[in-house]
Amino acid sequence: MAMSLCFSPPHLTNFPPIFSSEGFARPIDSTFSQPTPCPTRPPFTLRKVQRQTITRALREWQEYEKAVKDKDLARALRLLKDVAIEPNDLSIASTQSPGGGELGLFGLERDWEVLDTCLNADDMKLVGSAYTFLKDRGFLPNFGKCRNIVLEGPRDVTPTVLKSSTGLEVSKLSPKKWGLSGSSSVLLIVLLGGVSFLLNQGIDVRPNIATLLGLAMMDSIFLGGSCLAQISSYWPPYRRRILVHEAGHLLTAYLMGCPIRGVILDPIVAMQMGIQGQAGTQFWDETLQNELAEGRLSGTAFDRYCMVLFAGIAAEALVYGEAEGGENDENLFRSICVLLEPPLSVVQMSNQARWSVLQSYNLLKWHKHAHRAAVKALESGGSLSVVIRRIEESVSSNR
Repeated sequence: MAMSLCFSPPHLTNFPPIFSSEGFARPIDSTFSQPTPCPTRPPFTLRKVQRQTITRALREWQEYEKAVKDKDLARALRLLKDVAIEPNDLSIASTQSPGGGELGLFGLERDWEVLDTCLNADDMKLVGSAYTFLKDRGFLPNFGKCRNIVLEGPRDVTPTVLKSSTGLEVSKLSPKKWGLSGSSSVLLIVLLGGVSFLLNQGIDVRPNIATLLGLAMMDSIFLGGSCLAQISSYWPPYRRRILVHEAGHLLTAYLMGCPIRGVILDPIVAMQMGIQGQAGTQFWDETLQNELAEGRLSGTAFDRYCMVLFAGIAAEALVYGEAEGGENDENLFRSICVLLEPPLSVVQMSNQARWSVLQSYNLLKWHKHAHRAAVKALESGGSLSVVIRRIEESVSSNR
């Protein structure tokens, strides 16, 4: 394991009243005078302008809908900025157009969907722009709210400190090989018991087992174990553990201010996208990328990256009492450690890993309601925009 059609109200201006208080002149010298011409537009002209404005807004939102459907982030974000309506304009539009309030709700609902186009975007800066735009619009008030947590707390985290803080042994916070713990060990026992029963019944299944082991080995070598992972993902307890793991990555990245490109839960799709492991959450840290491009890496950027990286392990430990997945996360951690100057020693790497897990564990514990909301949204098949919206609703309601 490594995330009703709606429209915004049109811009309508305040029109002058249909009839002026000076529409008729006062009689002079007892002589009735002709009424002065009314300077305002007739009612049918106003209705025509309103219809044209609403039609234009509907057309713009239809183009935005098509961009979202095509997963075109650049076009969707451009259209969203073009048709955006400020909150102060909503009351004007809703009072001046029949159904204007519904049109305004439509647009506000649709703004979130720009996040669903991020997965196909190659330009991660564009993904970051989408999150910045929504945050500026007030949709993502909790995005990056815990960014400075990497500056807090002691740096030296021994196994004793880790246990006193989490109540768990260090071994409970380490990835396990398949079949050695948790649900995988139960499955292995059932499998061996079934084979033994068949052999006692005179049914020789050893050639079949040899074939299956050969296929599993080929899958592991050439496909990274994606086929076996695909089959395992249909087992509900195993799939839910994957969701808990990935929701941990997603929530931590979001609270740390790292734009999330997407969450991939299908092992085959993850393999096609070059993601190691059975699933993956893709996030981006602009500071980390810029520093790596300059051939350096600050401690703050590295700490933030490590927290997101170990958040899946921390989430499993928080929910199940121990972690099973996260082997690929540890491999990524080791690979980036060699980029530091000077490289971390084995002792320093172990301490950094314990510190990162502890920080992520506490962060998820503080936001356990948001984590549950993210898991539930992923479990129901919600898109990235739905998951992030559920996180925002949960964080706001549990302050």
